[in-house]
Amino acid sequence: MEKLIENNKKARHDYFFEDTYEAGVVLTGTEIKSIRAGGVSLRDSFAKVVKGEVFVFNMHIAPYEKGNRYNTDPLRPKKLLLHKGEIRRLENAVMQEGLTLVPSKVYLTHKGLVKVELAVARGKKLYDKRADIAKKDAARNMERSMKNR
Repeated sequence: MEKLIENNKKARHDYFFEDTYEAGVVLTGTEIKSIRAGGVSLRDSFAKVVKGEVFVFNMHIAPYEKGNRYNTDPLRPKKLLLHKGEIRRLENAVMQEGLTLVPSKVYLTHKGLVKVELAVARGKKLYDKRADIAKKDAARNMERSMKNR
C-alpha cells in the first residue's frame, strides 16, 4: 500500500511513457517532513545520468516551516537510488533519439520510505496532445449523457 504524494500530470500530457522504474531518494535535513506534509512539486522536473549516478533536477521540496537552519535548498539536485543494471538501461535508453527521463510521481511506501517513479518518455507532438484532449472530451460527454438518462 502506498500513499501518493505528488503526481506529475503535466508529464503525462507532454510525454508517452515507455517504461517506468521505482527509485529511492537521498534526502537531507527536514526534507522528509516537508514531503510528508505534501510540500513537493514535480512540475518541470527531469532526471539525468551523471557519472554512473541518476539525479533528479528541478524537483521542488518546500522548506519545512519548523526546520530553521536544517532546511536545505528547495531545488538542489537529489540523487536517486537504483541498481547498476537499471542505471545502465536508463543510460542506454536516453542515448536513443527523443527519449528522456521524467519523474512521474512521488509516493510513500508502507514502511515510510519516499520513492520516485521514473519514466523513460518520448515527447508528444502537438497533434498527439490534441487527440488526447479530444478523447477525454468525448468520454466526458458520454458520461454526462449516460448520467442524464
